[in-house]
Order: sequence, then structure tokens, then C-alpha cells
Amino acid sequence: MSRLIRDSNGNVVQAMAPGASQSVATSSSSAQSSAFAANTTVVRVVASQDVYLAFGSNPTATSSSLRLPAGVPEYFAVTAGEKVAALQVSAAGALNVVEMV
Repeated sequence: MSRLIRDSNGNVVQAMAPGASQSVATSSSSAQSSAFAANTTVVRVVASQDVYLAFGSNPTATSSSLRLPAGVPEYFAVTAGEKVAALQVSAAGALNVVEMV
């Protein structure tokens, strides 16, 4: 079943609805989210402080991982059952993770 959103002219609009949300506390140790749901293919993440991110079935974020600046929302393609791990760059904070549906 297609859930494509269309504008008044029938054109497809690139949009997804927010689903389950979780918060991952970031610190000087890598911390993982819960596993993503079976129907999740995209997640939106935004951090309160700069963080390093890693994705996978059992990810560990390191200082060599992808760096996400604070306050910048990003969208990532994921696989069901994967998780995201976050590690603070210099200050503790929180990573908000939203599964897009």
C-alpha cells in the first residue's frame, strides 16, 4: 500500500510522519538506542550537544565515527532491528531519535 503524500496538483511531496521516539543520554561512553521497529527504514536524529554516531546491530560510537553537530536534525536510512550509538564530543547531552513512518 502506498502512503505517498501529494500536493493539490497531485505531485508527490517528500514527507514522512514521525513514529516512535526515544532519547539516548550522551556521555564519555558510547550509548545505544533501542532497536528500530520492523517497519522502520528512516530515522531522524538531533542532539543537544555535538556527538559522534554509529549505526548497526551492536554499534559503538568512537571519535572516528560520523560527527553530528548540536541542533542539526539529520535523516538516516536504517534497517529494521538496527540501533544508533552516540558518544559526546566534549559535553554530555541527549540524542533524540525518531523513527519515521
